[in-house]
Amino acid sequence: MKTLKTAEVGDTVTVVKLHGEGAVKRRIMDMGITRGVEVKIRKAAPLGDPVEVTVRGYELSIRKADAELIEIE
Repeated sequence: MKTLKTAEVGDTVTVVKLHGEGAVKRRIMDMGITRGVEVKIRKAAPLGDPVEVTVRGYELSIRKADAELIEIE
């Protein structure tokens, strides 16, 4: 399973599935990350946390723990 955490800077990926439960999954969906949406990885912090992505035309920073719950292709 490939997750958003493993994607490289500059990649454009498509979300396949969101893992996690309850409030965590709802928070990710509220940020605009849903199944089928394209996500571009813009940059990563020097120590790798957080990751900055572009989703639906806006920039978003995601923690690695949350990025690991987002399955991509």
